[in-house]
Amino acid sequence: MKHQYGDCHYCGGKVTEQRIEVDFRWKGQFYLFENVPVGVCEQCGEKYFTAEVSENLDRLVQSPVVHRTV
Repeated sequence: MKHQYGDCHYCGGKVTEQRIEVDFRWKGQFYLFENVPVGVCEQCGEKYFTAEVSENLDRLVQSPVVHRTV
């Protein structure tokens, strides 16, 4: 599912959707999410999350289910 992110708020560069690893720290825990769809500026690298992706990440860190540990 591709989202139209528009131009970068910081530098005006083109933002394209990529799938990346996202690290997330919450309540003293470290979480690493793989294959997350994120808008990334081609010029400065600024990342943009849709509301849906942000809500899903929040839901996952609050879930008691752990899929994999390192």
